[in-house]
Order: sequence, then structure tokens, then C-alpha cells
Amino acid sequence: MRPFGGYFVSLDKEEVFCPMVLLTEHAWEAFHTPLLQFIRQRVSDEETAEDLLQDIFIKIHQQAESLKEIKKLESWIYQITRHAIIDYYRSKRATVSLEEPEVLQLPEELPDDDLVSELFPCVRAMVNNLPAQDRQALILTEYQGLTQKEFGERLGLSFSGAKSRVQRAREKL
Repeated sequence: MRPFGGYFVSLDKEEVFCPMVLLTEHAWEAFHTPLLQFIRQRVSDEETAEDLLQDIFIKIHQQAESLKEIKKLESWIYQITRHAIIDYYRSKRATVSLEEPEVLQLPEELPDDDLVSELFPCVRAMVNNLPAQDRQALILTEYQGLTQKEFGERLGLSFSGAKSRVQRAREKL
């Protein structure tokens, strides 16, 4: 009995134990069409779907030795596929550097209220002394007018996570 994942391939009249090549070939023959349909349902661009399929089969080939049981081949392949699709969308997500000076600047102009004018230098100093995440949360929501939901979307946080971060920053202030 051969070990799982191992196949004997005839090369130049000599049999060689070749586990990954035939597993990859078998997986391609059995799964390339259904996997491509699976990917197309989740990725709208045809070329991207084809690229993802190729990347997935490269991963299948590279990670073939990590598969413990042949019975789990299909679920293992679909798991790799789901992760590749998730990675694709994560890499496409627009990121904005919130460390850029113009993003984290407090406004220079204030209302003509005397009390606000008097307190603003103190508040500015306290905000600037907060940890970076807290400072970012307050400046973007309190001074630049983002809602907590917009703040969360911009940073890739859930709405409750964004609310918690803003509340925590307010408490520290």
C-alpha cells in the first residue's frame, strides 16, 4: 500500500515516487471547472477569476503534503479557494494613511466664542498628547466631522469597534 498522496510515475523506464505532481493533476482535472464557477460567483472580473484559479492551483501544488486524508481533498481545496478570494478582496481594499499631516491636523479657525478660544490651546495640547489611535479617533470624529460609522469604515473597524475607540479616547481626554 502506498502512503497517501504518493503516486508512482514512470520516468525513463524508472518508477519514481511523485506525490505532488499527480495530486495537482488530479485536482485540476476534477475541480478546475467547478472552482472557476465558484470563484466567478464571488469575483465579477473574468480575468481576475482566472488568475485566482491559477494561484489556487499553485497553492494546492505547494501545500499538497499538508493534506492528511484524501477524503478531505475537496473541502481542503475549497478552503484554499475561499481564503484566496478573501485575500484578493483584502488586497483591493482602499487604504488611507491616517498618519499624513493634513489628515490629523486640528482646525486653525474656531467659532468666535470667547470660552472656546480660551480653552482651545489647552484642549489641543491634551489631544496631541493622546496615544496615536485615540488622537486619530477624536480628530476624525470631533474635528473633521466624520460619523463614527464613517470612521469605522475608513479604518476597517466594525461600527461597535469604532464607537468603542471614540468613547475610550473621550474618556482619556
